[in-house]
Amino acid sequence: MTRPALILHGGAGARRSQDYTAERADMAEVVRAMQARLEAGEAALDVAVEAVCLLEDSGLYVAGRGASPNLDGDYELDASLMDGATGRAGGIAALQGFRNPVRAARAVMDHTPHVLLVGEGARRFCEDQGLEPVPGGNDWFTRAGQGEDNHPPGTLAHGTVGCCVLDTQGRLAAATSTAGVFGKLPGRVGDTPLPASGTWADGHAAVSSTGQGEYFIRTAAAAQVAWRVASGQTVAEAGQAVIDAIGAMGGDGGLIALDREGRHADPYNSQGMKRAWLTPEGEIGVAVFND
Repeated sequence: MTRPALILHGGAGARRSQDYTAERADMAEVVRAMQARLEAGEAALDVAVEAVCLLEDSGLYVAGRGASPNLDGDYELDASLMDGATGRAGGIAALQGFRNPVRAARAVMDHTPHVLLVGEGARRFCEDQGLEPVPGGNDWFTRAGQGEDNHPPGTLAHGTVGCCVLDTQGRLAAATSTAGVFGKLPGRVGDTPLPASGTWADGHAAVSSTGQGEYFIRTAAAAQVAWRVASGQTVAEAGQAVIDAIGAMGGDGGLIALDREGRHADPYNSQGMKRAWLTPEGEIGVAVFND
């Protein structure tokens, strides 16, 4: 049996002027809860989804309950996930009215022949699947991340959560969720719901991106990390090379990645990135900045 591992993130928009005591505690709690699931033999994909649901529901990050509205005052949510053992993937974009977009992405993967549903069609699909609507209308949203890079005056701001998991059977999986950016154009879709850009998992690595999504799309960031690992780079080398390429294009953000040995990487070029991890040795770590 493989010793399980995981890494999660709460977005790369962190600023040193902010207090992240609540986020640190929450991420550590999520890691401990997922550690128990992994030790009980749960599959990597199931654990990735449940971890992201907890992050969505916390209201502490710019995803799920922590969403910020677009220019029209609407809340459009995106998510995707990928199962490294099978290559199956699912995504949802510009979804309004439902609590956990990552569960919607899972439903797309499990109950349709498609990979991605968007907008009104996505909403009707979620209704048909009986997924939980947002309770209490727009008052439910917390608009997390105010004062971070996901709020103006940034022109391409960001805010995302994600999780990469290695289970006891050696399977890798990843899931990512976002509410996009404050004041985004209605209908704007970033990298998060797109396998290869925002999320990737195969037999070599699992990856979840966070940052200015347009740059992650242009570099196929998440898949590129895994392909670099497959070609012989370490997960740390691969992740850093991709973030360096994004930075050279003028973009910022970060990513988390996990290889099939349970080694993780968390490079970023923004001020900070909220993240926490579980090593194969059972050690739990939490960080926001590099010091």
